[in-house]
Amino acid sequence: MQIKKLLRQFDELHHIHGDKNLDSIYGAGQIHNPKVCLVFMNPTGRNVASDKKWRGLKAPWIGTKNVWKMFFQLGFFEESFFNEINAKKPSDWDYEFAGKVYTKVSDNSIYITNLSKATQIDARPLRDDVFREYLGLFEEEINILNPQIIITFGNQVSSILLGKNIKVSDYRKKHENIKVNGNAFKVFPVYYPVGQGMRNIKKAKEDIAWIIKNQI
Repeated sequence: MQIKKLLRQFDELHHIHGDKNLDSIYGAGQIHNPKVCLVFMNPTGRNVASDKKWRGLKAPWIGTKNVWKMFFQLGFFEESFFNEINAKKPSDWDYEFAGKVYTKVSDNSIYITNLSKATQIDARPLRDDVFREYLGLFEEEINILNPQIIITFGNQVSSILLGKNIKVSDYRKKHENIKVNGNAFKVFPVYYPVGQGMRNIKKAKEDIAWIIKNQI
């Protein structure tokens, strides 16, 4: 469910760039040739797994709702399971339930990660150079995963990964190719669907649904 060999290196960067009172959050899901790798920006303290006392799975979006609502609307979760997520307050999430959610993610052949694993206390933007410091480790993460396609959320993450200025509005239903250690991957830039990006969640869902239908 997680790529254990990279965790120590992610933690080393977190000590430099993350909040000292919080822990790193790592990618999780299907780690063997997933159909889809979803790449967000960086975790925040809203993720209950970032608490240093949390001893369960430290994975993206634990204790939150909006991303899981999008997953349900895309057909990844059945309604009864989404209702279970939606009924929980952040403090209601426990280690067992976090594992249950990510088992569902893995069963759908999805891997969820952040380009930067440096947890911030809130949603303040990270500088480009911080993301670039994670790029080498992220490419190693991708090479181990070998996903069928990669979906990057937002202009900043898409631009850093692709090495050029990207406007997701110009890339709807389009992709770029990248090579990592000689392996080629399709990268689809998509609108960021949470936080300030909630205004674009409809477009994000439309594009993800199209990508899954036509590329997998």
